[in-house]
Amino acid sequence: MSDIQLVVINDEEQYSIWPGNKVLPSGWRDVGFSGSKEECLAHIERVWTDMRPASVRRVMDER
Repeated sequence: MSDIQLVVINDEEQYSIWPGNKVLPSGWRDVGFSGSKEECLAHIERVWTDMRPASVRRVMDER
């Protein structure tokens, strides 16, 4: 069993982690960062600065 996790993102630009030895669920893609659970969560904390879904950000930016 692998302890390696992947950082993944969906079309709404929401991040999560996923076990490195599992097939990604539909709608999610690998962002190219992997490591321990703690490393992946720290990476997400650094890069996910606006937690609003992409569709909400687009609507808000149009106003």
